[in-house]
Amino acid sequence: MLLSLSWLREFTPYEGTAEALGDRLTMLGLELEDIRRPFDAIGSIVVGLVVACEDHPQSDHLHVCKVDAGQGELLDIVCGAPNVAEGQKVPVALVGTTMPDGLVIKKAKLRGAPSFGMICSERELGLTEDHAGIMVLPDSFEVGKPLVDQLVLDRELLDISVTPNRADCLSVLGLAREAALAFSLPLNIPGLPLQVDESAPQRLIPIDIEDPDLCRLYSGRVITGAKIGPSPMQVRHRLHAMGVRPVSNIVDVTNYILLEYGQPLHSFDLDKLEGGRIVVSRAKDGEKITTLDGQERILTPQDLCIRDASRAVALAGVMGGLNTEITAESSNVFLESAVFLPAAIRKTSRRLGLSSESSYRFERGIDQQRTVWALDRACAMMAALSGGTVQPGLSVSEPRPFKAASIDFRPARANALLGVKLAPEFDQAVLTGMGCTVDASTDVWRVGQPSWRPDLTREADLIEEVGRVHGLDTIAPELPPVCRDLAHAGEPESRFAFWLRLKHWGAGLGLNEAVNYSFVGHKDLDHLGLPREGRISIMNPLSAEQDALRTALAPGLLHDLRNNLAQGAQGLRFFELAHTFEADAASETTARETGMLGVLLYGSRFDTAWPQAEGDMDYMDLKGIVENLMRFLHLPAPVCTLAAEHPFLLPCVEVAVDGRAAGVMGRVKPAMADEFHARKDVWLAELNLEILRELHDAARVRFRPLPVYPPVRRDITVMAGPGLTVSAVMAHVRGLALPLLEDLVLVDCFEPKPAEGQEAVRNLTFRLTFRHADRTLKDAEVDKEREKVAQSLVAALGVKI
Repeated sequence: MLLSLSWLREFTPYEGTAEALGDRLTMLGLELEDIRRPFDAIGSIVVGLVVACEDHPQSDHLHVCKVDAGQGELLDIVCGAPNVAEGQKVPVALVGTTMPDGLVIKKAKLRGAPSFGMICSERELGLTEDHAGIMVLPDSFEVGKPLVDQLVLDRELLDISVTPNRADCLSVLGLAREAALAFSLPLNIPGLPLQVDESAPQRLIPIDIEDPDLCRLYSGRVITGAKIGPSPMQVRHRLHAMGVRPVSNIVDVTNYILLEYGQPLHSFDLDKLEGGRIVVSRAKDGEKITTLDGQERILTPQDLCIRDASRAVALAGVMGGLNTEITAESSNVFLESAVFLPAAIRKTSRRLGLSSESSYRFERGIDQQRTVWALDRACAMMAALSGGTVQPGLSVSEPRPFKAASIDFRPARANALLGVKLAPEFDQAVLTGMGCTVDASTDVWRVGQPSWRPDLTREADLIEEVGRVHGLDTIAPELPPVCRDLAHAGEPESRFAFWLRLKHWGAGLGLNEAVNYSFVGHKDLDHLGLPREGRISIMNPLSAEQDALRTALAPGLLHDLRNNLAQGAQGLRFFELAHTFEADAASETTARETGMLGVLLYGSRFDTAWPQAEGDMDYMDLKGIVENLMRFLHLPAPVCTLAAEHPFLLPCVEVAVDGRAAGVMGRVKPAMADEFHARKDVWLAELNLEILRELHDAARVRFRPLPVYPPVRRDITVMAGPGLTVSAVMAHVRGLALPLLEDLVLVDCFEPKPAEGQEAVRNLTFRLTFRHADRTLKDAEVDKEREKVAQSLVAALGVKI
């Protein structure tokens, strides 16, 4: 919504700057987007007097003019406009002036005649689109003075972003109410009394509203003897500054009132209304109408039409019809002012892709009590500009009169919700300043809703208004106290709290959290070989790349991988907590949601600033993260089993916890990873959080004393063929049940290149940790225990130590 500062001052005596007004409106919830100064480009244009005007001797259309521009001497200016004449006062661009279109005025010779400036048309000045001739100024203008000071122009415009619930602010009057309330200024609505020829008989147009729910009020008046022509200069320039193209005096008045008071109007050529009546009804299926933009529209019964006795003459609230358009030959006008159901106008506008200034306001709500008043104001203005006569008689039908909502308001409740103590006098001043009626005789006030504020229906709405005017930005931020009730201690952890702890766990490990859309593409799922059974397609996808709900986290994580590689990342560590979706007819929503945890590793194990930065992450890094997660959730170590096959992982390891399948982990197949620009191995794990949560809730945490005496560690390297697994070695050592053996971990795996003709050998280095609960161990004891382990491995597994 554009707001002219000079237009605003016709309603309230605001004397501040545009910037100060914009800042205050922004704090009131009406955000300032921009401040425009549309006529700064013509600030150097001056008023000139054509002292003499003669035909150019070498041209049949040019004129050589002597112009007094207040420079002390007459200027020779060659002008080609057909309407230039001696004695006119005109806008003059002097030599050196830069015009709005970028043209720089220079000394020139036109057909041999010197020219020291330019006499301008309205289009050349950016005032209107009129280029039929030069702009002729009133005789009262002073020669030599800047044109912008002589014209009453809207020099500063504020571009205000209006939220959908504030339909009342889509007018100068509405924003003036806000400014007057914000700066404690009086509000004055300019009056233009309607003069009616009482001696003439009443001219009433019958109005039939077939569906009162769609049209709450329809009114109109008849104007006769109007002479269609251009509007006065001030009206045309004001509309042009507000972004509206001037058309004619009758049409310009409807646009002027719309901007000034927010009430859309429409003018019909009365002589073209067949049957002399108005019917407001739904359109017939397949009915056609040609709107004012020249386009033929095919209608449906959902569209509301304005009809005469035989045909549709307008799309209600959207656009008029070409068949009753006001033209230069029109003389009798029927002016409409109505209130339509916002939802009905919105549906028609969206279906036809036809949005107008009128539909924009009807869709958000109109001040019903000012509808007839705006009609009278427009009729008075039309009569003044066109010389027409307003005929007596108001044609009106109001099947749904406006009823103001009565709202309870408690000042104490307002203070409690806002967190500040406001005086009741302040609350009452704000509510009355908004136009509400207030009965403050009891602790619970009765507040009557103003007709222009359809968004005020509840006590919370009034409290918001009080806080808005007080200044929500002035309320000090203060976190409310959060007290844990011991009565609820020991209750099961909520799903949100469980997921939040997992997010803190991932961040603590140095992983970066990824947040992706639940929507993926069928082609992404097909690329990863995921089955089509169970997929849920999107009926109206945002794009072709997001036409299905994800059945795995891998597509989103792999897209994150590609995006980060494009930015030059070397090492990536992602985790994501999200839901996957599968079709389930037994579910209430026909979809089964499963919480999943995804982990993706790629590239360098360390940042480039660390030593060994060239080392890349591998399966051991991924497995270590999964094992760390199990310890974090107080679960036993996972059992990892090599899977026979998997759609997108090779190798793929199935992860089981406490005998239940909890997920998979492994390397993304290189051919698939290559599609996401991966040039190294991509390691991925997906774990079922529903199962892990059940196991976590069932786990019992047991405490034991911390060890007092230090551990003693010994390494042992086992040389064996590739057929011997690490888990087999560890299971055998733990099976010995040595009382001093506290822990056993794999610390290194070395596979030397075998000599020709020899079998491959793996050197597996394990670290044994020994500890005694009551004393410090001696080296001899530890060495003896290590020897037991070595001999047992050699005897049982046939390995070399």
